[in-house]
Amino acid sequence: MNTFFFNGDWLDHNQIQVDVNDRALQYGDGVFETLRYDRNQIHWSEHHYFRLMSNMRIMRMNIPDYLTPEYFNDILNELIQANHWEKNAVRIRFQAWRKSGGAYTPQTNDVNLIARAELLPDTRYELNHVDIKTDVYKDFHKPVNLLSSVKSCNAQLYVLASVFRSENKLDECFLLNEKKQVIEAISSNVMLVKGKTITTPPIASGALKGIMRKRIVEKLAPYLGYEVNEVNITPFDLNKADEIWLTNSIRGIQTVTHYRKKQFGNTEAKRMVEMLNAQFD
Repeated sequence: MNTFFFNGDWLDHNQIQVDVNDRALQYGDGVFETLRYDRNQIHWSEHHYFRLMSNMRIMRMNIPDYLTPEYFNDILNELIQANHWEKNAVRIRFQAWRKSGGAYTPQTNDVNLIARAELLPDTRYELNHVDIKTDVYKDFHKPVNLLSSVKSCNAQLYVLASVFRSENKLDECFLLNEKKQVIEAISSNVMLVKGKTITTPPIASGALKGIMRKRIVEKLAPYLGYEVNEVNITPFDLNKADEIWLTNSIRGIQTVTHYRKKQFGNTEAKRMVEMLNAQFD
């Protein structure tokens, strides 16, 4: 039985009740962060905190005075301890959403806070040992504006893309923006590797401001001698790559093995995963 943090209290999962007027339920009126814990540390907690603060401000939510970087980090560590998972790898979701009241117009901008956790199978970052078959999801496109970068509880595009993935027996899908450019996958940023060059869609194209993306682009790739280009890519560009990486904070790097009829390798991805793990070993 998991223990949750909810508005300053520690509760078991069967003690949490959802108001029928809850705004996350009614309107998806919330934002969240997903973090990884392993090897006795939360990965890049400060980066996640500041992205959360940015998203709450964009959504015009009141940020509680006590929600400091130290408080955020303490809550996450206490969550691990409360579940006795200090020696495990854990996925943490921290969510903020507006309190109940009002229809489209909220009665308050004050927020609820919840943190919950679940175990992960691997205690280190691991490349996928199974095939990842992919295609492009074309039914709906992601609009490009300030909301494009917000990790919102309103996830209709990602849900519909996931349904398409299941219906077509795929393992992942690439999402497009209004200009039909590839911007991300369902739960990951996208990076194309050709030789020692890494190409990834710019944030301005509608791509999510991924924490793992940021670390690879700004720190790890330059350190390992890669040239990084943040440029728009098309579905046709996918076929030109030697490797296609899917990156996020939980899994690190997963490599596409098939895009339609083309197969891809993972030699460079292995180097990057080794570098990722070296930071925490």
